[in-house]
Amino acid sequence: MSCAAAWSPPSSAIGCNPGRRGGRRRTCCSSSSAVRPRAAAAAAGQQGEGGSAGEAPRLVLHDSLDAAGVATAHARAAREGFAAQVGRLTRVNAGTSIAISRGADLARAALCVAAEDDSLVSHSSVPLPVDAFIARLDDLSTGFCAGGNFPPSRAPPEVFFDYLDRYLYVHKGFRRTNGVSDVRAMYLHSVLTCRSGSALMLALIYSEILKTVRIYGLLDFDAEIFFPTDINSLPRGYDKQKSKLGDEPHIMTSKSLLVEILKTLKATFWPFQFNQSSSLFLNAVAANHHGPGTLGDNQTRSHGNISAIEMAAAKAAQHRLMRGVWTNVRFGDMRRALAACERLILLQHDPHELRDYAALLYHCGYYEECLHYLSSYQTAMAGQSLSNRLEILEDEAVDTLRARVTLILAEDGWSSRRPAASYWTKNSEPW
Repeated sequence: MSCAAAWSPPSSAIGCNPGRRGGRRRTCCSSSSAVRPRAAAAAAGQQGEGGSAGEAPRLVLHDSLDAAGVATAHARAAREGFAAQVGRLTRVNAGTSIAISRGADLARAALCVAAEDDSLVSHSSVPLPVDAFIARLDDLSTGFCAGGNFPPSRAPPEVFFDYLDRYLYVHKGFRRTNGVSDVRAMYLHSVLTCRSGSALMLALIYSEILKTVRIYGLLDFDAEIFFPTDINSLPRGYDKQKSKLGDEPHIMTSKSLLVEILKTLKATFWPFQFNQSSSLFLNAVAANHHGPGTLGDNQTRSHGNISAIEMAAAKAAQHRLMRGVWTNVRFGDMRRALAACERLILLQHDPHELRDYAALLYHCGYYEECLHYLSSYQTAMAGQSLSNRLEILEDEAVDTLRARVTLILAEDGWSSRRPAASYWTKNSEPW
């Protein structure tokens, strides 16, 4: 059994978790006499086996923002919507191809991710209209089944997918862009609006169309989606009966799709990206030498591969971001990086997410929680062998960070001080 399958997120971390549980919140849904395919599929999924709820781990982002006076009602509601979909991911459903997409509503989960991140950076009084974008996606899916877009009856799979590819990539004009160069390509609502997105988002939309066709009973063969691993190709469907052994790595499952979306967001918004050849965690630990939550001038001397021009541009970009002027996120975004880490922990994907989350908590001044997550990570990884030099360096960095946090917590009177809320006050509002 892999370590990813053996661990579960911490359930008794420091402090209480005010997260609310319950039904999904409807944000802007207009009633209609016709039952949408998605509604029928959701009803069927709720009658089946649900994921295990369990006790939620202690996640600090929303609480810390509340303590700093930042409104989090919309962000919390979006997180609840995401957690509700994660709760529907059983072990079987999580490993099912997105071409089948059972259990969780992947589109709603992706839109809840977008809604939370939008709330974290915009502080709008109006939440992102998740249901409105769900309706737009339904209209896109049903549009393929109407008019002259759908292939003739009993057409072979090759003809069916030719029609579908032409509908999505030619008639509707969806195209692929790099999510690293344009973060909007990683948010489903932006992709539906601009018709330009990452391979992950295009694969998700492709799967939603297949789901609608299947619900209408118009799919009489086993369809699969080929997920491209290069930087240019588009997701395309094929007949599963004609699949080859080499196609296995190109099949995206429900859980792996959500994981890849969140890992891409985490990497994009990671606040410490000065060494592209290193890991995100090692970059965060290296930045510890300049103190929690700081990126001082000494960083240039410690990392000589950064030119003075790059450092000046990075500082200017950070200043604009802190004042709410959108720019290229050279130094990342701590809020959205923390949010991505927390959602990955909810997915129970990989214990390394506990370690990465702890590194960010250190920079925010949450030392008790940081130590807790480091301990949980080391417990989950106990007995695992290190296979390469990078893993050895990361393991040493975990020990170094844990020793550093232990010394900080050992200081007299530390527990009576509350420096964590000051992080958002110091680096605060993105407007």
